[in-house]
Amino acid sequence: MNPSYRPQVVIIGAGFGGLKAASVLAKAGVSVLLLDRNNYHTFVPLLYQVATAELEPEQIAYPVRSFLRGQPNVSFLQAEVRQVDFLAKTIETDREIINYDFLILATGSQSQFLGVPGAATYALPMRSLCEAIALRNHVLSCFEQAVHEPSPTRCQQLLTFIIVGGGPTGVELAGGLIELIQGALVSDYPELNLRRSRVILLQSNERLLASFPQRLGAYTQKQLRKMGVKIHLNSKVRKVTSEAVYLEDDTIINAETIIWTAGVEANAPETAPAVSTAMKGKLVVQPTLQLRDHPQVYAIGDLAYLEQDGKPLVGVAPVAIQQGVAAAKNIARQLRGLSPQPFNYVDKGRAAIIGRNAGVVQARKFSVTGFPAWLVWLSIHLFYLPGWRNRLSVLVNWICDYLLKKRFVCLILPKPRAKASPRLFMTEAQTPLNSRNIELN
Repeated sequence: MNPSYRPQVVIIGAGFGGLKAASVLAKAGVSVLLLDRNNYHTFVPLLYQVATAELEPEQIAYPVRSFLRGQPNVSFLQAEVRQVDFLAKTIETDREIINYDFLILATGSQSQFLGVPGAATYALPMRSLCEAIALRNHVLSCFEQAVHEPSPTRCQQLLTFIIVGGGPTGVELAGGLIELIQGALVSDYPELNLRRSRVILLQSNERLLASFPQRLGAYTQKQLRKMGVKIHLNSKVRKVTSEAVYLEDDTIINAETIIWTAGVEANAPETAPAVSTAMKGKLVVQPTLQLRDHPQVYAIGDLAYLEQDGKPLVGVAPVAIQQGVAAAKNIARQLRGLSPQPFNYVDKGRAAIIGRNAGVVQARKFSVTGFPAWLVWLSIHLFYLPGWRNRLSVLVNWICDYLLKKRFVCLILPKPRAKASPRLFMTEAQTPLNSRNIELN
């Protein structure tokens, strides 16, 4: 091999794991190419605060190229991956075909609708920045419509918000939404009787936060009910329509807004040949995070299925970050002729926020609730949020919300327009008929 040749490592996905792997490999004497369909990294744990008008979208997004500044031998390409060919060691994108020597798949997850009829069509997911903005637009539009709605029944439907899924995302969204309604929107919509507004949280099993200790789930349930959230346990959704949720016990709840946080599945790229998958479409990896039969390919984060202590690892940011480090170090070991090492996740604990002065924290053998847990949650997320300007602006928003109970980003943003064609600048006589009216519906 040419001594000046640098092996090409391609990382697909600029999430927590992908970015961490890129930063480690920057010092490994390889050429690193990071691919993502967006040119920014989304701080997913704060998506619900965009959806509930507490934060601006730009405050939880950070340019990928800013991450890579000063990191030698690392480049970025904004592209959509169409297929990965493991045999040819190529990646087909919408821009070009890319060769690799080593590959890290870090494409994350997407909403899983569990085969519920109508859920994918009528329920609103919240897994991306665009989806969080769309959800905020929808929620605020419901209040604008309700102001001029003469029918009490229709008004009640517009002011009813159903969240399907009682995990951390569903809990945090329920708390954030009820605080938005009872805080900023009370003064913004004096024409409405917002005591008629309902936030309903549906959980399919017997308690909230099933992955946390039972005591923390019980505390969460008590606090949310105290805030005004209506909680339905052991309530499985049978069908979703544009106007209602149908439960398996034949209960029908009419609502204009159904938000889906009930589950996620792997967002795996198309591969040739196909690879083994496990629950939620995750790619089965060896303890070293390598794909079976493809030792030059690693899968990390929400995309990878790996058990530890007899249980599958959960899809949270700390797992992805640690796996990003492990995959990068294993590639460096392979380049030195050494065998990759098994991955061992060090669980430092989990946290969830419920609402003002209320949260839960589980850290190894102890757990915390209430105001201390709320402070811990805020501190952790502020620390890991990328960019000092983002941290400062988010902190200011949080302080204003806490002291004034006001939210300053209650905007209904317009839909983006299609890119203008150069032909639009021709004269009317020169303009072909099919080049007019290009606004996206």
